[in-house]
Amino acid sequence: MIDIKVPSPGESITEVQIATWLVNDGDFVEKDQDIVEIDSDKATLSIASPEDGKIKIQAAEGDTVEVNSVIASIDTSVQGSTPKKEEAKVEQVKKPVQKEEKKEIVAETKIAEKESVQIPEDSMLNISPLAKKLMLENNVSEADFIQFLKGFRVGKKDVDFYLSEKGTQTSATASPTSWGGTRETERKKMSTLRLKLAERLVSVKNETAMLTTFNEVNMTPIMEIRKKYKEIFKEKHGVSLGFMSFFTKAVTEALNIVPGVNARIDGNEIVYHNYADIGIAVSSPKGLMVPVLRNAERMSLAEIELNIKELATKARNNKITIDEMTGGTFTITNGGVFGSMLSTPILNPPQSAILGMHNIVERPIALDGKVEIHPIMYVALSYDHRIIDGRESVTFLVNVKEMLENPVKMLFAGKEPVEGLLNL
Repeated sequence: MIDIKVPSPGESITEVQIATWLVNDGDFVEKDQDIVEIDSDKATLSIASPEDGKIKIQAAEGDTVEVNSVIASIDTSVQGSTPKKEEAKVEQVKKPVQKEEKKEIVAETKIAEKESVQIPEDSMLNISPLAKKLMLENNVSEADFIQFLKGFRVGKKDVDFYLSEKGTQTSATASPTSWGGTRETERKKMSTLRLKLAERLVSVKNETAMLTTFNEVNMTPIMEIRKKYKEIFKEKHGVSLGFMSFFTKAVTEALNIVPGVNARIDGNEIVYHNYADIGIAVSSPKGLMVPVLRNAERMSLAEIELNIKELATKARNNKITIDEMTGGTFTITNGGVFGSMLSTPILNPPQSAILGMHNIVERPIALDGKVEIHPIMYVALSYDHRIIDGRESVTFLVNVKEMLENPVKMLFAGKEPVEGLLNL
């Protein structure tokens, strides 16, 4: 017997939550096969079987267990079914059987069909979710229930009820796409990741002097660059040219101009970073995750896009590691992918600032005394006022805006090309 213990997901983490068992109790598992996913307060991790054998599960889904505790055991003395044996079983079923054997098979099939009751989506009855679950658990089909109802006598009150309900029903309630109508509730236990996230968000509001400043960006230059070069860029680098790489590059250059936005408070001291580790907020099935681009200030647009794609894929597939999410000196979040026009992003501690991107909408703006329609994005910078003054925050956001509206400035540390040439 080999015990499966909970590994340490990271420093300072003492307990985890059993998220999902990928196998059933008593199953035969193979070596290196993922058998369970666990939630820590930072990420979701999977545990693989160390050897072949039969698994005995000792902790249920949703249980909170301590690190290094035993959650299952593997009986290595049990041998699994080999492919050859499975093929032999299939061949045996295919062989001709006698009449008596055929009768038994038919009877077993009917029993199996009876046991695997399914209630169709377009059910004739308006069955509540809890009732449907109860019917499935007890192998009661819709046809069985209708047959049972045939024994009931319909009285005058039933007809009166039908007539009154028929007159008050609207097309919305009769629509097959409508929902509701029941008074049931459902409770689900919060994951460790969600609990920790909630705790940190509340602490940010209570422990920082958070303020937000806004601006707008004319996205015409970037959209023209993407339209002109997106096919060539993808063919050469193997990744699409998105907006995030331009924003990340503009942010890294602006952080060099206003280093206070890239700093953090540590006790009575301010820690300034001579590098830009940019966190990119990603929505995953388990909640919000923020993988980090290390030394993003040294990356080209192609390197930024490739790294973002790799980290985002890992986060959505729950394959992200703790190391890939720790650290970070500044965060970018994009609510625009969900259609957000404007928001006040919340800080990602211990960082002191976060940039919020939003959706792009064509709006009329004044240019050179004329009203023109251009694709505009509102941007928001939330910052900790204890360490960043209003002048610094506005200067930073204006620099980001100017570099996005004139991307050539990114090559000259936020300056005009002529200013860079003259070393001004």
